[in-house]
Amino acid sequence: MKKALVIGIDNYPQQPLKGCVNDALAIASTLEKNGDGSPNFSVQLLTNEKASNAAISDSLCNLFKGDADVALLYFAGHGIISPDTNTGHIVSIDGGSGAWGMSIADILGKSNQAYPHIKSTVVILDCCHSGFMGEVPALSNSQIATIGTGVTILTACHRNAVAAETNGHGLFTSILLDALSGSAADICGRITPASLYSHVDQILGPWEQRPIYKANVQTFVVLREVSPKIPKEVLRRLPDYFPEAAHTFPLDPSFESDRNSIPEKFRHLPRDESKERQFKELQMYNRHGLVVPTQAEHMYYAAIEATGCRLTAFGAHYLQLAKLNRI
Repeated sequence: MKKALVIGIDNYPQQPLKGCVNDALAIASTLEKNGDGSPNFSVQLLTNEKASNAAISDSLCNLFKGDADVALLYFAGHGIISPDTNTGHIVSIDGGSGAWGMSIADILGKSNQAYPHIKSTVVILDCCHSGFMGEVPALSNSQIATIGTGVTILTACHRNAVAAETNGHGLFTSILLDALSGSAADICGRITPASLYSHVDQILGPWEQRPIYKANVQTFVVLREVSPKIPKEVLRRLPDYFPEAAHTFPLDPSFESDRNSIPEKFRHLPRDESKERQFKELQMYNRHGLVVPTQAEHMYYAAIEATGCRLTAFGAHYLQLAKLNRI
C-alpha cells in the first residue's frame, strides 16, 4: 500500500538540464523494490515530454486518490519563484511565464488534504528554490507554513538557493540514492525520511547547498528496507543476554574461540561452542554500538580478563523493542 509519483525533466525548451531524468529513473528503480527484491512502492514515472502541466496535475490527483500507507512525490527539474506573484512552482516541460507548472502551494494543499486516507505523504523536491515548500504562508500575513498531519517535506535547498548537478545526477539526489541503498538504514535495515535527511545533511556540510526537512508525523514511516546490520533473530535475543538494561553480562576466557590468541594459562580450557556462539553475537552488538565491554578496551580483553559487557543507551532502546516484540 505504498505508491510514488516520480518526475524528472531535462528537455526544457530553454535552459535544459542534464541529470534530472537520470535522477528520476534511479529513484523509481530504487523505490520499486526493497533490498531483498521484495515489492515496495508502486511507481508512476513521468519524464520529459510526458511531464506536461496537465499530466503532472492529473497524476498528482491520482496519487492522493484512494487509501494508502504512504504516498510519495519526487520531482527533479527546474523550480522557480514567480517574480510577479512571489509563488513557488515546479516547472513542467511546457511551463512558461504565467503558467509555470504546479504551484508549491497546491502541492502542499493536496498533501495536507490527503490525510487520513493517505496515512503518510512524503514530498521530495530536487530543484532550485525548493525550500519554498516549507515556507508557504498559512495566513496572508504569516510566514509560517502549515504542514498537515502525516506530511513530510524534504527539499534539496533553501528557497533562495540553487540545486547543483554533478556526474550526471543532481547533487542532492546522488546522496539520496546512496542513503536509500542502505547508508541511511537503522540497525533493522529500515530507511525513513528523517534518516534520509540526516544522511544528506551530514554529507553536504555547512558550506554546500542546505537541504530542508519539515514534518508533522505521528507514525514511523519506512520508505525502504535493506538487510539489517544485525540479523533480526539476533536482535530478538537481546533479552536472553540482558534481562534488564542495567545488567552486566559476565564473560570469561572460555568465550574466546581462538585458542592460539589467548594467554597460555587459559589454553587448556575446553572449547564451549555455545559460549563461542554467544560471544560472536555479543561482538556483533558491540560493532554496532549496542554493547560495550566493562573494565576493558575491547570485547576480547573483556573475555580474557573475565570482566563482562553492558548495554549502551542505544542498546537499551533495542532491548525494550525486543521485549515488546517490535523487532
